[in-house]
Amino acid sequence: MSSNALTLFILFLNISLIPATSALNQEGLSLLSWLSTFNSSDSATAFSSWDPTHQSPCRWDYIKCSKEGFVSEIIIESIDLHTTFPTQLLSFGNLTTLVISNANLTGEIPGLVGNLSSSVVTLDLSFNALSGTIPSEIGNLYKLQWLYLNSNSLQGGIPSQIGNCSKLRQLELFDNQLSGLIPGEIGQLRDLETLRAGGNPGIHGEIPMQISNCKALVYLGLADTGISGEIPPTIGELKSLKTLQIYTAHLTGNIPPEIQNCSALEELFLYENQLSGNIPSELGSMKSLRKVLLWQNNFTGTIPESLGNCTSLRVIDFSMNSLVGELPVTLSSLILLEEFLLSNNNISGGIPSYIGNFTSLKQLELDNNRFSGEIPPFLGQLKELTLFYAWQNQLHGSIPTELSNCEKLQAIDLSHNFLMGSIPSSLFHLENLTQLLLLSNRLSGPIPPDIGSCTSLVRLRLGSNNFTGQIPPEIGFLRSLSFLELSDNSLTGDIPFEIGNCAKLEMLDLHSNELQGAIPSSLEFLVSLNVLDLSANRITGSIPENLGKLASLNKLILSGNQITDLIPQSLGFCKALQLLDISNNKISGSVPDEIGHLQELDILLNLSWNSLSGLIPETFSNLSKLSNLDLSHNKLSGSLRILGTLDNLFSLNVSYNSFSGSLPDTKFFRDLPPAAFVGNPDLCITKCPVSGHHRGIKSIRNIIIYTFLGVIFTSGFVTFGVMLALKIQGGTNFDSEMQWAFTPFQKLNFSINDIIHKLSDSNIVGKGCSGVVYRVETPMNQVVAVKKLWPPKHDETPERDLFAAEVHTLGSIRHKNIVRLLGCYNNGRTRLLLFDYICNGSFSGLLHENSLFLDWDARYKIILGAAHGLEYLHHDCIPPIIHRDIKAGNILVGPQFEAFLADFGLAKLVGSSDYSGASAIVAGSYGYIAPV
Repeated sequence: MSSNALTLFILFLNISLIPATSALNQEGLSLLSWLSTFNSSDSATAFSSWDPTHQSPCRWDYIKCSKEGFVSEIIIESIDLHTTFPTQLLSFGNLTTLVISNANLTGEIPGLVGNLSSSVVTLDLSFNALSGTIPSEIGNLYKLQWLYLNSNSLQGGIPSQIGNCSKLRQLELFDNQLSGLIPGEIGQLRDLETLRAGGNPGIHGEIPMQISNCKALVYLGLADTGISGEIPPTIGELKSLKTLQIYTAHLTGNIPPEIQNCSALEELFLYENQLSGNIPSELGSMKSLRKVLLWQNNFTGTIPESLGNCTSLRVIDFSMNSLVGELPVTLSSLILLEEFLLSNNNISGGIPSYIGNFTSLKQLELDNNRFSGEIPPFLGQLKELTLFYAWQNQLHGSIPTELSNCEKLQAIDLSHNFLMGSIPSSLFHLENLTQLLLLSNRLSGPIPPDIGSCTSLVRLRLGSNNFTGQIPPEIGFLRSLSFLELSDNSLTGDIPFEIGNCAKLEMLDLHSNELQGAIPSSLEFLVSLNVLDLSANRITGSIPENLGKLASLNKLILSGNQITDLIPQSLGFCKALQLLDISNNKISGSVPDEIGHLQELDILLNLSWNSLSGLIPETFSNLSKLSNLDLSHNKLSGSLRILGTLDNLFSLNVSYNSFSGSLPDTKFFRDLPPAAFVGNPDLCITKCPVSGHHRGIKSIRNIIIYTFLGVIFTSGFVTFGVMLALKIQGGTNFDSEMQWAFTPFQKLNFSINDIIHKLSDSNIVGKGCSGVVYRVETPMNQVVAVKKLWPPKHDETPERDLFAAEVHTLGSIRHKNIVRLLGCYNNGRTRLLLFDYICNGSFSGLLHENSLFLDWDARYKIILGAAHGLEYLHHDCIPPIIHRDIKAGNILVGPQFEAFLADFGLAKLVGSSDYSGASAIVAGSYGYIAPV
């Protein structure tokens, strides 16, 4: 028997053998009665000091008694009790403190808790698994000063009777499932210092005006709720307020100027709302302000000059608004600033040199604005700076060598500007630098060999510049490098053999240069490589056999080179390949059978514009996931029969080969355009002719005639049908009469009729800002998620077509952590998106609805997967894709806790036509902050 079990046995044996004349008083017996409800031997062991032979429980662990010998305090924290609320203790007339926190208490808080009215001052039941409602009897606790019910699963409203607890000083209800309005009776709590009810999305309505009566209030937290309306001007009456946190809510209107009367305010967190107007100049009179976070709102105008008076400021984040103008000179007095974040506005002018005096500055984010001029050398004085983002601006000049004086720099991103000159070699001597991104500038000259000194580098992106010369072999010293992009430059020479020493590389992108020579055999050592793109160079020689050792490779792009010889059979060992493009080379021989063993190929197989010969391998029947296949402009022969088994194909080109025989008799082949087959004189587009050359000509002539007549007849019939439909439209269902346009991204084995008849309320699994999501099971037992977008209102023109945005974005990308778009339907009125159905729903639902227990390992896996998806969107897609609506509700969770990013209706492509400097694109902003 284990020691825990033995302790538990002896303890309960003692309890059961207590004689009726036991010296233990009634309070001790009540505590032992509660102890008997514990189901865990581990928890019972923690109570080994609870000895039934004692006269009272006053010497027991977790218990304190008054001078008279009555229990006055019970404090139990971080012990897994797995039991219900201790009703046995509700008769303790002298109990002032009851703390059972982080103890896995379950069940409801009983209404009898009101029996403690004459004594209890502190009630802490936080971080448990309590459910049900907050009992109204809580209002009977007239001596209560400290109430902690946060981090449970409590539901219902905040009882108005809470206003009867007139001595209450701290009220913490955050991270539950509470709903309803904040009761106005809160205003009766004149001694209240802390009110935290954040993390309850069901709480809605406006901030009650009566809250201004809580003159002692120091902390007001209503973040991550449905709180809406304007901030009441009476907020200014809270002169003791130090923290105001109402972020990720639905606030509208302006920040009232009366807020300046909150003279003690230190933290103002109002980000992720719909606040508008100017940032009030009255903030300048709040000398105690330390942190102002107003990002992702609709603020306009300029940054107020008066803000320079707030000399205690440590953090300013005005990102993702529509601010204009230049940075005021008065901000030069903010010498204590540690974070200055202005991303995604329309701020113009130069980067002021006074920023160099912010000697405590750690993060400087100026990206996605209209800053112009040169990067001031004075930034080199920022010895604490760890992050400098100024990408997507209009900066010119050279990169100042003084930046290398910022010895703690970890990340530099100056991409998408007009910077010229060479990269200062001294930058590569920054020992902490992990990210150097200089994409899309006009930088030139060679890549300095000093690059080998920057051994901390993880991401190096120098693409779309004018770099010349060779890739320095010193790059092989970058053993931590995971992402190397040098594409779209004028680099020459061979790919250095030493690049094989970068064993952690996941992406190697060297496309569109003038590289020559053979593909180095050392690439076999890049065992973590996911993407290898060497396309559009002058590479010669053959594809190395040892590339087959890259088991993690999912994209191999070697197109547009001068590669010769055969396709190596070893590529069949790259089992993770999703895309293989070796087109536009001089490869000869047959297509090896092993290519047909790449069963994960789903994006593209492109072997076009080579000199391949022979038959299509029978093993191609294994490529059941393949969507796009291009075999055009080769010397392939034989039948196309085997391609008829590829059910997922939606794009095929076999033109200009020597194929013969009949086409597979499938709808896919019948719908393909003639251009997909042109240049195959022996290929029969319809049934092969029975005899004679003339009969073949006659057959083709008949096809043309019949097709022409059929088109005329069909056009007339459709025209008549449309006119008739318009005539009788009033009494019919618009959606059923309109023609559905279908855009597939995967081969589907169901029709629109299998979908629309199941879009009923009983199948709804979620609703969002862009539409409603249904769970639909098709006749072939495939479960899909169907997102039906909300129609635009008749009296408004949408700024962006969310349907087009989501289709354009998701249709162009594939990643294991991004939800897969199967196809889309549109009939002009109703727009449907079809996705893989992800069984566990959203991360938010799992966190707040308790449908599935998430331990920390599972949570870590979900967050890590989401991060991988975002990393792919931001850094691996060209152009980068910005999601702009990342939250727990838009992260779906698979059966093994895999994360899938979803809801791309607000996504934008950086550099695309829908992108502008005024765009609210998320970049370098705050991460998750626990709601309050």
